[in-house]
Amino acid sequence: MTTRHLYLARHGAADAFGELTDIGRRQAALLGERLAGVPVDAVWHSPLPRAAASAHELARHLPNVPVTEAAELVDHVPYVPSAAETPPSWAGFFDGYDDTEAASGQRLAEALVARFAKAPDTTTPDTHDVLVTHAYQIAWLVRHALDAPPSRWLGLNSANTALTVIEYRNGLPPTLVMFNDMSHLPPELRWTGFPDSMRP
Repeated sequence: MTTRHLYLARHGAADAFGELTDIGRRQAALLGERLAGVPVDAVWHSPLPRAAASAHELARHLPNVPVTEAAELVDHVPYVPSAAETPPSWAGFFDGYDDTEAASGQRLAEALVARFAKAPDTTTPDTHDVLVTHAYQIAWLVRHALDAPPSRWLGLNSANTALTVIEYRNGLPPTLVMFNDMSHLPPELRWTGFPDSMRP
């Protein structure tokens, strides 16, 4: 059965201006080393500099694999929950989002799913795509794979360059193979991108 393998990674650690730091470059390189044993067909990345730089850094370990920008991977809020759907810890986070912004984010989220979260054509071989994106987009794709309510993307955080893998096959629900795996990173490079209070 033909399978589409999606390897999702949040960009490496970035500074306050959204540029990749030295730590972020090292994280991306280590992720590239890990993925070097996978028959990767393509690396896709968000248009934002921290994701683009991470994609190009990890791709140094994937010779001849094309690296391409995908607008759907840009950092955005995929779904603005109603007050009843919003956990107390997120209270106030969505203040200021109007209907136009919410609709725009939802359109981008739907485009992300339509482009990447689907089984391949049964006449093609297995595909292996790496998506270098942002925490919210990974959360949205995981939520979609699990067929969870739209608001369930909340609280599904990903560390910088942590690996999440989802597989898609025709006629079957998606398979979440792993989520937020950091085994390619040494302890001192793990859990960046999480608030200090949430780090183990």
